Amino acid sequence: MPIARGYAATDASKPLTPFTFERRDPNADDVVIDIKYAGICHSDIHTVRNEWKNAVYPIVPGHEIAGVVSAVGANVTKFKVGDHVGVGCFVDSCVGCATRDLDNEQYMPGLVGTYNSVDRDGKTATQGGYSDSIVVKEDYVLSIPGNLPLDASAPLLCAGITLYSPLKHWNAGPGKKVAIVGMGGLGHMGVKLGAAMGADITVLSQSLSKKEDGLKLGAKEYYATSDASTFEKLAGTFDLILCTVSAEIDWNAYLNLLKVNGAMVLLGIPENPVPVHAFSLVPARRTLAGSMIGSIKETQEMLDFCGEHNIVSEIEKINIQDVNEAYERVLKSDVRYRFVIDIASLAA
Repeated sequence: MPIARGYAATDASKPLTPFTFERRDPNADDVVIDIKYAGICHSDIHTVRNEWKNAVYPIVPGHEIAGVVSAVGANVTKFKVGDHVGVGCFVDSCVGCATRDLDNEQYMPGLVGTYNSVDRDGKTATQGGYSDSIVVKEDYVLSIPGNLPLDASAPLLCAGITLYSPLKHWNAGPGKKVAIVGMGGLGHMGVKLGAAMGADITVLSQSLSKKEDGLKLGAKEYYATSDASTFEKLAGTFDLILCTVSAEIDWNAYLNLLKVNGAMVLLGIPENPVPVHAFSLVPARRTLAGSMIGSIKETQEMLDFCGEHNIVSEIEKINIQDVNEAYERVLKSDVRYRFVIDIASLAA
């Protein structure tokens, strides 16, 4: 079995450390990828610290993977050696399920996570992108447009698709007023993508500290939610609100910013339940909804869209030896706007 090197968590309370492990043997329909860059997602931190109570150690995190094809199986037709490719949040799914839906596969049973899951052979633990190589079934590998830099493209595989999917599903575009709650790793992608779709974008952030960035990236308006007058001024304004924060904010206050038939979509997941009053929804036929990532089909669509519009993430590139410090900085919102690990630093 191929040997890979990376960084892993071995316990919820311990830092990530160097780790050598076996990848599964490639099959005829597999693509072998030399990983060049891996984005750091907040869900990596939730998982390795067992905050979702589902961690199986050791865990090599990372589901924002960008790299170069180093080998392909005999039956592979979509990729060749040297192609720039990506891997997102899952690496397999149930292909025989009666409920299979390729347009919504991210919501179907049988998904195999890129890490902290069990691979298609039923015995090998999946391990993620904080490593130098990965073996993935052809149908779950994504093509990264050649005009996009690999390092800044890595976060598109989670942060990008997490915002693109609800923007598309709720028809963001010309004539639509869209609010992005939170100006972080997810939120800044919502600003870029929504603006490229032609929507009128407003950022709702705790403070105005990132206002200049928000306007530069495509927002038309930027308001501080710490100012109570914001909610009075913007009442009934938006067709769509995308909430990227996991803090326990007052959803009722934000719902009241929606127009009749407007929708607020949750992307961040608070630790504790948040109460919602019926009167925040019923009188204006508003919708409170949720959205996850996207299907492979939709993720490729998103990457192609980003290629057409030259959209990538705003990143801070780090060496893998600094990953534990980066985790602490993520928790302090001390990054503009996504950390990306340079996997070449593994050799240092």
